[in-house]
Amino acid sequence: MKKIIVGSAIGTAGLLVLCSLQTPPEAAAEKLVIAVQPTSTPEQLTAQATELEQFLERETGMAVEIRFPTNYAGVVEALRFGHAQAAFMSAWPAALAGQQAGAEIVLAEVREVTIGSEKTEAPYYYSYWVVPRESPVQKLSDLQGKRAAFPNPLSTSGYVAPLARMVELKLIDKGKQEADPKNFFGDVLFSGGYAQAWAALRGGQADVSIIAGDVPESLYREVLASTRVIETQGPIPSHAVVFSRNFEGAARQKLLDALLKLNEPGKRELMRKFVSGLFVRFEPTDTEKHLGSLNNYLKLTGLSFSEKK
Repeated sequence: MKKIIVGSAIGTAGLLVLCSLQTPPEAAAEKLVIAVQPTSTPEQLTAQATELEQFLERETGMAVEIRFPTNYAGVVEALRFGHAQAAFMSAWPAALAGQQAGAEIVLAEVREVTIGSEKTEAPYYYSYWVVPRESPVQKLSDLQGKRAAFPNPLSTSGYVAPLARMVELKLIDKGKQEADPKNFFGDVLFSGGYAQAWAALRGGQADVSIIAGDVPESLYREVLASTRVIETQGPIPSHAVVFSRNFEGAARQKLLDALLKLNEPGKRELMRKFVSGLFVRFEPTDTEKHLGSLNNYLKLTGLSFSEKK
């Protein structure tokens, strides 16, 4: 059975999901479908999904299929139409699944992160504005008209939370539009990732950048060894397991129990393929608890999630 779902913008993804998933709602009691927001190419993950499917089938006594929409819109629409009962999602798309599909967060990913100088395990982390050690800058307000390197405009830790901090500090004003760092900085660079943003700062193409506690520890330590932190934002929520709004009864509890059994240390490397490379375990939570800080950042900034087609 084909497992790769082709999605586009939210406006058309519903039709595409209905055509591609090929799992009628009445079959939900016989088969569990889990949609995964890809952490790698869908083709690679599809080939690796068998082990996880077989584990969940043994634990639930039900047929399980893991599918990989090519973007978050496909995951959201699968949940909305009942063609997937559960999904593995990062925080911002999970928030959209709640808003647009009435989906519910039931488990949070506990991951290996670094908070300040301490390595720990938590369902949240922080990010930090950093400047070169020799920079005369002491606080964010000193950087008006200067150059900033952000990792990605879709990054919760690298853009949403830092921008919300700027609004909190009254350095920019959302007004009736989305908050825009270009209203404060003289030049804004979206470098493509944390390593690239660090390279821009280190190479003199930016005066300030951001690092987060969920990047590889070696990168985090390298950046902090050569910079000064001038501002902090967080907590920032990790990935989550989301259940569709109509997924109830015995099947729901069976899947929830089975997912918690993936906390066994021997399953860690398997789950790092499907959740994040820092996965340690799942812990029970709810939407309000897990996404409270993110929803506040989105309210402050007015940002909307927009993927490339």
